[in-house]
Amino acid sequence: MASAARSTRIQRPHGSLQPRFGAQLGRILDHATQVFYERGYAGASMRDLSRATGMSLAGMYHYFGSKERLLYLIQKHTFSTILARARERLAELDDTEKGIRAFIQNHLQYFLEHQQAMKVLSHEDDVLEGEYGREVAGIKREYYRLCVELLERYKKGNGLEFESRTAVLSLFGMMNWIYTWYNPRLDGGADKLAREMGDLFFRGISAGKQNGHK
Repeated sequence: MASAARSTRIQRPHGSLQPRFGAQLGRILDHATQVFYERGYAGASMRDLSRATGMSLAGMYHYFGSKERLLYLIQKHTFSTILARARERLAELDDTEKGIRAFIQNHLQYFLEHQQAMKVLSHEDDVLEGEYGREVAGIKREYYRLCVELLERYKKGNGLEFESRTAVLSLFGMMNWIYTWYNPRLDGGADKLAREMGDLFFRGISAGKQNGHK
């Protein structure tokens, strides 16, 4: 089957990203992100990516093998970075409300600084298959579970009744699509937006306490 063959193919590494090349990887991923942002994953070609990154077409195929691997590297880098930063911030906080607000602020700050990547990740969420798709999905699950654990602790500590899955996915829904409406002149920076979004979120989940006591 074609899908099975593709899954086997993409699990095979393409070229060795040696240390001297690794220093350039961030720049290459930034240019690739811009191409996917402007053309969409389906509309982008390896030749487009070669022109944008300044690497020869032969070099692109040698080191990356396909545009799918580049999308995988973009997604892996983005989700790994935001997860690591969230854990680092949360390690310094004991208060669960402050932890949730720090989670929101971390998410918004990263994505407002990388709005093109945010659009690419949102629109190309289901493109990756095989090992690439499983690895990125695993990082996403870790990030999701981190937020669920925060909500569960907050819910228990405050005697609230709400569905954690619904609350977490609703929160991600608010945060992940801000690139479609965000205007820095009207909406301010990440700190202001995180504070306002956090206030709305906490008002919503706090209604569960009232419902639970009816």
